Amino acid sequence: MSLTRYFVFFAVVTGIAGLIHTYLWWRIVHAPAWPAPWQRVGAWAFIVLAASVPMSFVASRLLPKPIGLPFIWIGYVWMGLMFLLLVLTLLGEPVRIVDAVLSWVAPNIMSAERRQFLLRAVAGVTTVGAGGLAAFGVYSAIGKTRVHRVPVQVLRAPAALRGLKVAQITDIHIGPTLGRDFLEGIVERVNSVEPDVIAITGDLVDGSVAELGHAVRALEGLRAKQGVYFVTGNHEYYSGADEWIRFLGTLGVRVLRNERIALEHGGEGFDLVGIDDWSSRGFGGDHGANLPKALAGRDAARPSILLAHQPKAFPEAASLGIDLQISGHTHGGQIKPFNLLTKLDTPYVRGLYREGQSQIYVSPGTGYWGPPMRVGVPPEVTLLEFG
Repeated sequence: MSLTRYFVFFAVVTGIAGLIHTYLWWRIVHAPAWPAPWQRVGAWAFIVLAASVPMSFVASRLLPKPIGLPFIWIGYVWMGLMFLLLVLTLLGEPVRIVDAVLSWVAPNIMSAERRQFLLRAVAGVTTVGAGGLAAFGVYSAIGKTRVHRVPVQVLRAPAALRGLKVAQITDIHIGPTLGRDFLEGIVERVNSVEPDVIAITGDLVDGSVAELGHAVRALEGLRAKQGVYFVTGNHEYYSGADEWIRFLGTLGVRVLRNERIALEHGGEGFDLVGIDDWSSRGFGGDHGANLPKALAGRDAARPSILLAHQPKAFPEAASLGIDLQISGHTHGGQIKPFNLLTKLDTPYVRGLYREGQSQIYVSPGTGYWGPPMRVGVPPEVTLLEFG
């Protein structure tokens, strides 16, 4: 990420975090009127935690890993907990509104003592509830990743793909809080299903080859009958895409960049197509998604599978006759109800969708980004089984 982009991102995150922390402090600490010592403790806690959010980004970029890692973990875990606190606090607003109305129209019913008890009860339940969800979210994110089997049937020439098994991993985000041990576990899970094809659909890393090459080298252990394939995600472009493309090639991973290759299954042929990330054109060089280039001269009678990091490529893919697009990027929202906001960016958030003769599968991701949490959206190794 360029210095200008990083500065803008840092400024936006800091501003939003400041507003959220002010609101949470008001509702959880100030309005319930906790006893004076706890008021001060709560106020300072929110000040320190608010500072931990931008500090975690600074630490991930500027500090040596052994020094920066505690700041990163504190900041990232708090980001997830902060979001859950925000959601539950907002859900408690109707209770506070009823309380305010009753204290005005019926002060004999809602006395000052009852009002204080209610506000403290809502703040307490909100805090305990958010803490419990956060603990579950961390366990879900860093625990053993499940294999999610997805039956798929293409409408054009289905016999050519019948019995084909494609394993997809995506959005792992090897970086500050995920390393080689996690990736080795994913490799073991993928190999256990004995896939014909392995597709890595971007956002593999958050960092340079110099920083993360040793961890990513675990991909050398992947085994598939017809190969391992990769397409870039937006985070590769923040991390030095050209260098990563070259490095992955040394690990036996074929990077598809606006190109297709002919594969066979059961004596029938199909095309595997891969394009650059949807947002990569702004990064210069020869980067930029170009599906027409990848499909030029193709036999339209052959079934086709497209690897594209972002679901935004699907409308064009469907118009050009792609049978199945495999994507990630959305994380399925990662922490519900963030999936509702994700849906504002794309209608394809998680799962299998059909548009006419074409389909898209959007994985919720295999790792996580930012908060090491997944609430209501478990990570997965996807196994697409063609029937």
